[in-house]
Amino acid sequence: MRREPSILHLDLDAFFAAVEQRDKPSLRGRPVVVGGTGGRGVVATASYEARAFGARSAMSTAEARRLCPPGTAFLGGRFAAYRRTSEVVMGLLRELSPLVEPLSIDEAYVDLAAGGHDLSLAAVTALARDLKDRIAEATGGVTGSVGVATSKSLAKIGSELDKPDGLTVVPPGAELDVLHPLPVRSLGGIGPVTAERLAQISVKTIGDLHRLSLVDLTSLVGQAHGAGLYRLARADDDRPVVADREAKSVSAEETFARDLTDPARLAAEIEALAVRVGSRLQRSGTSGRTVTLKVRRFDYSTLTRSQTLAHALDEPRQIAEVAQRLLAGVDRSGGVRLLGVGVSGLSPYAQGDLFAERDPEPVALVVDEAPEPETVEPPPAVVAWYPGQDVVHAELGAGWVWGSGLNRVTVRFEGPRTAPGPVRTLAADDPDLAPGDPPDWTG
Repeated sequence: MRREPSILHLDLDAFFAAVEQRDKPSLRGRPVVVGGTGGRGVVATASYEARAFGARSAMSTAEARRLCPPGTAFLGGRFAAYRRTSEVVMGLLRELSPLVEPLSIDEAYVDLAAGGHDLSLAAVTALARDLKDRIAEATGGVTGSVGVATSKSLAKIGSELDKPDGLTVVPPGAELDVLHPLPVRSLGGIGPVTAERLAQISVKTIGDLHRLSLVDLTSLVGQAHGAGLYRLARADDDRPVVADREAKSVSAEETFARDLTDPARLAAEIEALAVRVGSRLQRSGTSGRTVTLKVRRFDYSTLTRSQTLAHALDEPRQIAEVAQRLLAGVDRSGGVRLLGVGVSGLSPYAQGDLFAERDPEPVALVVDEAPEPETVEPPPAVVAWYPGQDVVHAELGAGWVWGSGLNRVTVRFEGPRTAPGPVRTLAADDPDLAPGDPPDWTG
């Protein structure tokens, strides 16, 4: 922990949905859900209007549809638009300091001390306000919440305290005053299982956690985990900001209060872990080729199984399918105490629909040879339109896909600098309609 509030954490608010609302004026102020639009899709981001109805990240799209009112926009992802906006924001952060640590496409730490700034409370607060204003202006209205504190953990918690478009600066010496009233889930590393264990001994806030001895805490959640939580509950965090940190893998794991033996429950846990991993991959704009399964059995023996694929993936359903195959080869007869799913061999995600479940590619037409060969025209390419996709029409201009089906595609023709535009329904194979680039939001 430092003496001055010199670590800044930025978290862009409902980032994917905010970019969609910026680029699609007819959606501003309306519930928007970005994610898989198919029957087994998963929510990546919900706008704050959609969150008011209970929609949230990692929820199934089917459940979000049940919760949200008619008129909610369910859109597939547009990674190129998100990446372009993120690059603008990260550029602004690098103007503040040479030490910027991106955590994902919409989140980063900044070491203000390395930027030579005045670190007094008033100066840091003014700097953060100016940064928020510049981000909103440069991105066409996308907002971010900022926390500034003496450590990374406090800065990250600060950015969550006043969302959206919030700002929290934790003064030196006030760390425990801020921490102790918060629920234990506010600390990184405390998931639902650990929180339930702590609740069983009446530990519900970080202040309650602070009163536990190191021995009691490590006996409850394990040596390494307990020691880490013991320090964080005391605001003891001296981790440095690491410039341009590059993750080698993304993983998630869960420890169970009771050993699991039921195959259906194990399958459900694999699905949930795959959603967490896939969502993080999609948010960071990466995918990976190697899926790893970690299993801790009833006797505390731990084993891992991995499979490297021919192609990279970030889709939760595909990650789960590989992990399920790996689990099938593990002896689970005595019970499973912990499950973990990870993806490694990461690389930048290729441009395309991040979340939608696509139909298979059309099969190439095979024509038998004839005695007298003749030229056979190939069938026209089939475009799989998905909701939210950028398109351009030769006569009507730029717009986005409202919906498609029955060989039709409905397009709303508008952009970030226009008024809400008209809706037109066209033939899905209209030769004048083509996929487009993300629109330019700058004036």
